[in-house]
Amino acid sequence: MIVDNIGIKGMHFFSIIFTLFLTILISNLTGLVPYSFTTTSHLIITFYFGLSFFLAINMIGIKIHKNHFFCLFLPQGSSINLVPLLVPIEIVSYIFRPISLSVRLFANMMAGHTLLKVIVGFSWGMMSCTGITFFAHILPLIVLVILVGLELAVAGIQTYVFIILTCIYFNDTLNLH
Repeated sequence: MIVDNIGIKGMHFFSIIFTLFLTILISNLTGLVPYSFTTTSHLIITFYFGLSFFLAINMIGIKIHKNHFFCLFLPQGSSINLVPLLVPIEIVSYIFRPISLSVRLFANMMAGHTLLKVIVGFSWGMMSCTGITFFAHILPLIVLVILVGLELAVAGIQTYVFIILTCIYFNDTLNLH
């Protein structure tokens, strides 16, 4: 994945990208354990991951490319007349990368885990009743089992998306478009 998205230069950063992958994956999966929570369902944690790697990627880019790094904000082949319009747009979109990366992971983890907790609460409430309502709690439990499987997939997919986007952003910095 690193060679495909960053190139052979990216293999120097394999250990840090792999560590980020494992950290996010374990954090996502921990939330599926009963009586625990996922740390990636907190915006400040996901923002920390996104911002810290964004800053690190930029420092590496500036170290490698010096002042030529800022060519990243002007797309190749752009007309000189469009520079006053394109550069601010590119800077704003570049600055919002870690925010969108963080919010994407946070929202998906929070939504899925909240849904699971609501259904568990609903099923538990039905179990405390008597009569036919007690036996009807099996339906929410079946839905819960299906959703846990879905949440396992979502945890893996969201980890993959976070890492792949980090690698793409890293590629932009190392190779300047």
